[in-house]
Amino acid sequence: MNATQMVISSLVTLLLVLVVWTAYGQWRINQQYPPVGQFITVDGVRLHYVQAGEGPAVMLVHGASSNLNEFTSSLLPRLASKYQVIAFDRPGFGHSARPTSEWMDPGRQVELMLKAAAQLGMTKPLVIGHSWAGSIVAAALVHYDEQISAGVSLAGVAGHWAGPLNWTYRIGDLPVIGPLFAWTLVYPLGQFMLHAGLNDVFAPNPVPEQQVERAAVALALRPKSYQHNVRDMNNSNEYLQLLSVHYDRIEKPLLIIHGEQDVLVPYWNHGRRLLRVVPSIETLLLDNAGHAPHHTHTDAVVTAVDDFYQRVLAKQ
Repeated sequence: MNATQMVISSLVTLLLVLVVWTAYGQWRINQQYPPVGQFITVDGVRLHYVQAGEGPAVMLVHGASSNLNEFTSSLLPRLASKYQVIAFDRPGFGHSARPTSEWMDPGRQVELMLKAAAQLGMTKPLVIGHSWAGSIVAAALVHYDEQISAGVSLAGVAGHWAGPLNWTYRIGDLPVIGPLFAWTLVYPLGQFMLHAGLNDVFAPNPVPEQQVERAAVALALRPKSYQHNVRDMNNSNEYLQLLSVHYDRIEKPLLIIHGEQDVLVPYWNHGRRLLRVVPSIETLLLDNAGHAPHHTHTDAVVTAVDDFYQRVLAKQ
């Protein structure tokens, strides 16, 4: 065997080892973080959800690289003391399925979740979306306003990105290389990057103890979840540019809750730009808060949501 053959053989062996490691890691993650709720199938898509409480309906939608445990470990138990609350794993995340034939944009995702909520007896929910799911809230307000009461954008996106995305999104979008990266390196590397990523999310506040476990963050390291997330992030810019021209049509109330120190989804780019466009808008800016105010400033977020929703309900 010559030198070239030895190099090729070594690379193939390394890739096979990484694929096996990733497959084992995916199995281990699924065992460690099993479904915590129930399932419902809508339009052929199986969605995982958690439902709790009684009263007016509230729907919680998580952001990128996340799952419904983002809320079961923060807002859901607090809001469920007064409202009927449902949190979904978005299609392709957590334990929800997702068709792969074409991109499921925010409008299609919220349509599925609203149909599921209706089947479960929830009518006209307040839709709360964190981070990437700000696009879910915006799509609901523009396209499905008759099916919701109002929206809350929690550190949510509303416009196109001001700069380039993380390098992992660029690699993940490449033909052949992207899937290969997903099945070989995302899990091994991701294990060492989870805590560093959370530091950026929570800054300037410390990351709560056991946050990785409480929010089942490792579910994002599975190959398909990573690939769905890459597609969502890379297609969001164009989608939001097309959606934003309709923001002046929004009639239902919208509450924006944003941390003043949020550097991942800065308020100036995703909140302030809406003030002159959406007539029925309210804003709560939280000092000493980053991209996870529902974890670091839970009392303030719950109080603001409750006050806002009670005024919305009083006008219906």
